[in-house]
Amino acid sequence: MNDIMNWKECELTFIRRVEIDVARRDSIIEKAFMRLKRARETKINEETVSFVVEDYYEVIKELLTAYLLNSGMRSKNHQCLISYFYKENPTFEREAYLIAHMSLFRNRLAYYGESIPLDFYHKNKKDFETIITIVTDLIKNYREF
Repeated sequence: MNDIMNWKECELTFIRRVEIDVARRDSIIEKAFMRLKRARETKINEETVSFVVEDYYEVIKELLTAYLLNSGMRSKNHQCLISYFYKENPTFEREAYLIAHMSLFRNRLAYYGESIPLDFYHKNKKDFETIITIVTDLIKNYREF
């Protein structure tokens, strides 16, 4: 399983403090849900599965970006988004590691042209949806959007 980056390393190297920008956060969330609609509507097969999993990862990544923005921070590194989520919500360890696994697959697709296995999608699709709900609820609990 993929390791999750150390939050202290993130803070020192990749995180910067910013003003909480509600309009930016809401725009990020809106675009994430547009991408989610596309992922849900795409017929899954060997040709499309890599892009659908990539879309699910991007949705989660953008929601984690919005979650981090709620705390007045931005990250230059996707791994730090996962690290922050896990640091703040250690009970969601399994979900954090699944996000890290999705990130690895997404990077292999983007940088090496490697396909994502169809069985990874089928095994984890419900968990992708659960993670989206969890992060959306965390954002809502911080401040209604």
